[in-house]
Amino acid sequence: MQLNGKTVIVTGGSDGIGKHISLKLAAAGCKLAILGRNRDRLDQVAEAARSLGAPEARSYGADMTDPAAIGAAASAILQDFGNVDILINNAGIWHKAGPLDSISEEMLMATVQTNLTGLMQLTRHLLPALRTRDEAAIVNVASKSGVVAQAGQSVYTATKYGVRGFTDVLKVDEAETGVRVAGLYQSGTNTGMFAKAGEDVPNHIFTEPEDLADVVVFMLSRPPKLWMHEVRVEL
Repeated sequence: MQLNGKTVIVTGGSDGIGKHISLKLAAAGCKLAILGRNRDRLDQVAEAARSLGAPEARSYGADMTDPAAIGAAASAILQDFGNVDILINNAGIWHKAGPLDSISEEMLMATVQTNLTGLMQLTRHLLPALRTRDEAAIVNVASKSGVVAQAGQSVYTATKYGVRGFTDVLKVDEAETGVRVAGLYQSGTNTGMFAKAGEDVPNHIFTEPEDLADVVVFMLSRPPKLWMHEVRVEL
């Protein structure tokens, strides 16, 4: 895929992996629609993307637990850009590790809605537009927890196994449409995700988000006859 000039949507783009994916794609000449909850940080990422060479970069406030907000953001992006070539489903949250009954009802629902149902809803809104493009791709940034069961992550792992299943079926469903689908399953990453959930972990030993962003750009920019359906990145 030639990335220059492509319109890309990145969710969870205000910081961490999503921010660095946005900046790497900006440097490749992509137009960017960056989604997240923190509008101030989103605006800063969009400004940085434009300074790196993005022909256009806009921010859209959207809570992935809110179906109406997801639909409104999708409609606004299609109206503003006219099309979409690539969807990077990256938004996700973490619940503090522990037994299932230690996870609050509120945290359980927020994790499922952000990590899984919100991802599916946004993809559903954008699939018709993606199918009209000569080259189109969906990359779901999941987690190692989508392929390996780890103690204390019952709800988080359930969402990531769900993302993996969704990804696997979607790539079969879209095989004849030209929309290529891939999953990225990365181990721990040096972002603020754990701290936001009150988890004290040694982030410094984890993969750097800018390195994972390089992986995403590499996946997207392979020749037409070479597509990486599933990539696992571990320490």
